Amino acid sequence: MTHTITQLITMPEGKTLEFKRDLSSPKNMLKTLIAFANTAGGRLIIGVEDESREVIGVEDPLDEEERICNLIADNIKPRLVPNVELISIEDKTLLRVEVYPSGSRPHWLKKEGPNEGVYVRLGSTNRKADQDLIAELKRGAQGKSFDEQLLPDRTVDDLDFDAATACFERHRKLVKKDLESLRLVTRHQGHLVPTVGGMLLFGKDHEMVFPDAWIQCGRFIGKDKADIFDHIDIHEHLPVAVERVIEFLKKHAMRGADFSELRRKDVWSIPLTILREAVVNAIVHADYSQRGAPVRIAFFDDRIEIENPGILLPGLTIEDMLRGVSKLRNHVIARVFRELELIEQWGSGVPRMFREADALGLPEPEIIEIGMRVRFIVYLADSMTTEVSGRATEQVAEQVAEQVTEQVAEQVRLLLFCLQDGPLGGREAMKCVGLNHRPTFLYDYLQPAIQAGFVEMTQPDSPKSPTQKYRLTAKGKDFFAKECQEDMK
Repeated sequence: MTHTITQLITMPEGKTLEFKRDLSSPKNMLKTLIAFANTAGGRLIIGVEDESREVIGVEDPLDEEERICNLIADNIKPRLVPNVELISIEDKTLLRVEVYPSGSRPHWLKKEGPNEGVYVRLGSTNRKADQDLIAELKRGAQGKSFDEQLLPDRTVDDLDFDAATACFERHRKLVKKDLESLRLVTRHQGHLVPTVGGMLLFGKDHEMVFPDAWIQCGRFIGKDKADIFDHIDIHEHLPVAVERVIEFLKKHAMRGADFSELRRKDVWSIPLTILREAVVNAIVHADYSQRGAPVRIAFFDDRIEIENPGILLPGLTIEDMLRGVSKLRNHVIARVFRELELIEQWGSGVPRMFREADALGLPEPEIIEIGMRVRFIVYLADSMTTEVSGRATEQVAEQVAEQVTEQVAEQVRLLLFCLQDGPLGGREAMKCVGLNHRPTFLYDYLQPAIQAGFVEMTQPDSPKSPTQKYRLTAKGKDFFAKECQEDMK
């Protein structure tokens, strides 16, 4: 959208706009232009007081124009050629420097060098880019994505083909040659090796390669993170992780019923459709090259925050996202999620979430860049909030337990039946429930039972021990006893 200079002066500084009184601090000005070029472009207006927005103008505008052009040419690498023009307003002259997203990124401050002098734009500030972000800027300029890179030290056997088959079974039968067409594997020196995306999606030990590719969920008491009520760390394959997040959110939501149709329909106190879309977006657009930065889901009394590592891709702004503009950070992950119908249409998700929030009468969601992360905030209606303090904590705990009990699947009931006579190892439990497919056992039987508090490990400090067994908890025994009583009636 094109704005007149009068309109620009009334707008707040942000990702693509900054004001400078003069050129007395040329280094800061140069950092801003570098950050614009490396991120989403932008306009620098010189001759305007940035706080009061008083139009000061520049003295000797022709000399200042030449000076700024020389500063840019002498101090920014690779060469940057912005559009510099003189603008008249209120009988004064301003300098407007317009920078477009650069195809030669990353640009850097010559005196600081290519490793220390790269800057990006976050909100209205300039941030120095670390090595991971610099690498992403280079990949983006080359039209490559991190998850398309190959892992030459790995083999196709490092991918869990059974888990991939289970994810696709409702859509189509997956065969081994599909791994290459989906870019889960690629050819390298005559052999098939996994891609980063393949390992992130279905790697047998993906956490050994990408230790931060997991999801952290927390339910907090109140409206900040001072007091946590419940939390879970999700380490499953990414397509399965979406459902695990939704299960966690449901666990801490209120559930009612709608009998307006012939069949009962569950009505949740949180907008599940919006949240599912936001979770999928976070997983698909996360920057998995970052260290120590998992996807995070924080459930507060008044809102739910979904946060993923990675700033917006160069050339993309929040305003673009609201208009349906989309840029993919992870091409392989996005392709698989599209095949699994977790994504409907590129770019449609964000506008659809905002429309649905409006239709539900919810406050408008927010998208913000904070640090090196993007946060999507879904606000809850006043009637949906649950104040948890003092005695209310016990009430919420009881309500959660009741909801989990109501939602116990037949698979969990069968596992509890198998464990009634004592602990069993993984293979023994799978044999008892009649399974030979380990991912199905883990995702549909064991993990839901553990998350519900019905089953526990005999060696919780060594979860991967070969002698690990699983047993009923006191809660599991009580539940099983009640089930038996119900069956006898």
